[in-house]
Amino acid sequence: MGKLKLSFHQNEQRSMAAFGTQFMPQMALSQFDGRKWSAPAMVSSDHISLHPGAHVLHYASTCFEGLKAFRHDDGSIHVFRMDANIARLQQSTELLALPAFAADMLEQMIRQALEAFSNEVPEPPGAMYIRPTHIGTEETIGKAAAPSATSMLYVLLSPVGDYFSGGLKPLRLLLEENGSRCAAHMGMVKSGGNYASALQPIMRARASVQADQVLFCPNGDVQETGAANFMLIDDNEIITKSLDSSFLHGITRDSILTLARDAGMKVSERELSVEELIERATKPNAEAALSGTAAVLTPVGTLIRGELEYQVGNGQFGPVTQQLRAALNAVQWGQSEDRHGWLKRVC
Repeated sequence: MGKLKLSFHQNEQRSMAAFGTQFMPQMALSQFDGRKWSAPAMVSSDHISLHPGAHVLHYASTCFEGLKAFRHDDGSIHVFRMDANIARLQQSTELLALPAFAADMLEQMIRQALEAFSNEVPEPPGAMYIRPTHIGTEETIGKAAAPSATSMLYVLLSPVGDYFSGGLKPLRLLLEENGSRCAAHMGMVKSGGNYASALQPIMRARASVQADQVLFCPNGDVQETGAANFMLIDDNEIITKSLDSSFLHGITRDSILTLARDAGMKVSERELSVEELIERATKPNAEAALSGTAAVLTPVGTLIRGELEYQVGNGQFGPVTQQLRAALNAVQWGQSEDRHGWLKRVC
């Protein structure tokens, strides 16, 4: 497959586009016909063919992943924690009763796509965002209580810069204590329906109190935002919800916690109430942050509860958040030792 070549001017324009709005012109794709998977192939990424009665369009049989490939100083391309993302997509696939796929097939597809467009992986701090997606394709509207017998797995590539186009700044979070991001048994699934269910609360929060995101705290239990995991930093301790089925098991979350332990910090994965959150977050040196593939580690400056606003620490991008974000980037960019074997060279 030939590689798309763009001029420097075109690359510069593309890097200024909104995160996730530009795509490579081809993607890797395989289809399950009810018996076997087709050989992965590179196809046009500007469309897919689906019957209007496709299972995914009616019963939301869809899951996806988000991971990144980074260009190192020697020009080599490395994917960050590919094995973990593939395993999580397999888990989501199982929980949604979609046809199972082999991990090595998806790795082959990711490599195939990256090798075709290796010249287009941006220099740091940019990256190539990778979006494997699995959808049910069976042509039926009579299977509301049964899984799709056929499916499609594809890998989109999107060159990206900073997730926050206006630059990194502390976020405002509205605490939502009366609702959850998604159904509790679906929290571990990275599915489009979970994100859609959070849209109305997020839109209301933006309109009413100019919040950037909603921190879902059903019955006072601090969980996650609409698109990222939440962490509270109190001196040398990081506090975040312990893993259960109610929220997404973030791979960036796990990476940050591992780096924090490496740095000698205390990591507490446990229940965190809204009352304890506010008590600790308002200390002078406290920090809070959101973690995710796109956002990396983004500071939180304000918590909003009802009509009251609480400044987190000094309301700024705190030093611990900065250090942990920089430590993660250094591994991803090949500037520090990959002690945990997170990077996999693809070309």
